[in-house]
Amino acid sequence: IQIVESIRKGSKVSQRIVRHVGVAHDEEELKQLKSLAESIKLKLEQGDQPLLISQEEYQKLKSKKVKNIVEDDYKVDIRNLIEEERVISGIHDIYGKLFNELNLSSIFNVKSNSSKTLETFKNIVLARISSPTSKRETVSLLKENFGIRISLDSTYRMMDKIDDLAIEKLNKLAYNQTLSLFENKIDVVFFDCTTLYFESFDDDDFRKCGYSKDLKFNQPQVLIALMVTKDGLPIGYEAFSGNTYEGDTLIPSLKKLREKYNLDKVIYVADAGLLSNPNLEELEDPIKGAYDYIVGARLKNLPKKIKDQVIDHSNYEDIGSGIKIAKFNHNGRNLIVSYSEKRARKDSHDREKSIEKLKIKLEKAKNLKAHLGNSGTKKYLNIDSKNEIKITLNEEKIKEAEKWDGLHGVITNVNNISNQEILNQYKNLWQVEESFRITKHDLKVRPIYHYKESRVKAHLAISFAAYTLVRHLEHRIKLQYVKLSPKKIKNILLSIQDSILYDSTKKIKYSLPTQMSNDAKKIYKLMNVERPLTPFILEKTNKFIIQN
Repeated sequence: IQIVESIRKGSKVSQRIVRHVGVAHDEEELKQLKSLAESIKLKLEQGDQPLLISQEEYQKLKSKKVKNIVEDDYKVDIRNLIEEERVISGIHDIYGKLFNELNLSSIFNVKSNSSKTLETFKNIVLARISSPTSKRETVSLLKENFGIRISLDSTYRMMDKIDDLAIEKLNKLAYNQTLSLFENKIDVVFFDCTTLYFESFDDDDFRKCGYSKDLKFNQPQVLIALMVTKDGLPIGYEAFSGNTYEGDTLIPSLKKLREKYNLDKVIYVADAGLLSNPNLEELEDPIKGAYDYIVGARLKNLPKKIKDQVIDHSNYEDIGSGIKIAKFNHNGRNLIVSYSEKRARKDSHDREKSIEKLKIKLEKAKNLKAHLGNSGTKKYLNIDSKNEIKITLNEEKIKEAEKWDGLHGVITNVNNISNQEILNQYKNLWQVEESFRITKHDLKVRPIYHYKESRVKAHLAISFAAYTLVRHLEHRIKLQYVKLSPKKIKNILLSIQDSILYDSTKKIKYSLPTQMSNDAKKIYKLMNVERPLTPFILEKTNKFIIQN
């Protein structure tokens, strides 16, 4: 016994199963099931058990012109109206269109290119933007918030089709889409790494314990290298086992970039964590192609002769606005150092605050162990253990630290742009840091609950696809309207909803769009997505039929 609904498609009428009531094995059971079905049918028509409408069904209904509408259809007794569902439509309207424009579904091979796989991938990626959580929770939230019904098994089957080839296609797609925004020329690539830990204490060949930027040293992790433009637009990413040294990721990633995309004159900008002499030598090796680079310098680790030159302000040229720049030769490389009065004041203020806290701690705790932690302030302590252990502030070390206030340097082999431009390019490295903040916090790529290496890589690919959409939409809105953060954009789109109202007497479904803010209207306009602002008839339905 089933309850079905008649649906007209053109000249044909088909039936959709609304509820499976049960199977009767004799006449008595048949009679009882029919009575139960009549009761359920009545509730369905009265709206006590509202029907869910999926995002896909809603979009189809919106785009289909309802026939045979008469003026009387709009004369409604509000006492007969039931809100079947409230559908969040902004995410799918905008990010869904951008997903299609960027052709993200093309990462799957032809054999995996089933409509169900592609639709599942799209919905999981969009869910990562709107409500990032575990895959189990994502499936539940898609149903509750978006009216989209997909199973956890189909989600995992989709993830198993995101193999190494699909990930390579995703990287290439992201690069090409970004390249198209810069007249097919990218001249600066920003590079950085971060670690992502797992909710587990068991490791394997891929998930390894290592230096954790999240301070989860006893939990396995993977290391992610991300490459972006100065606007944070994605160029590509690479995943490494968790025990990989951060400095060992730069050369393999750059080699892959050059091999895949035939890059010529590009300056690579990276943090001081990637600075090592072997890395720089390989970057400069003419046989291997040679790369132009700007890498952060650890000034206090330099040889004494260079350090003495760096802290000597007579070596600097004043360029105005409280900033001075100097250029030094270090092992045949250019060391560019800037001094900023503003930065110097901040460095001095931060140190004074730390020392004040240290003084209070010294007064309260006299034992040695209390001052030998990982705190950066222990360098300002003087420990005398001749007769009895005595801990005091080391004034000489404090004065030595003052010499470095306001100084910041980079090492580079670039000679065709000014020193100021070199430093400005390095300052743009914060875009990568912001990109990791978006992936870690807005998209919640961590913690990771998967264990199989293939599933972990698929999860990272889904997160990278979501990141690609977030950054591209942010870039478009900034260029065509105003700068809005990814979080602000998401909240705007989550507020775009539609109430699906059902008239239980007329058997008509109405869509009541929520009010749009000015920001929302602008986003829809620049993405060329039309959205009705007044209520409209979504569907004229037929009565439910019980069949056996």
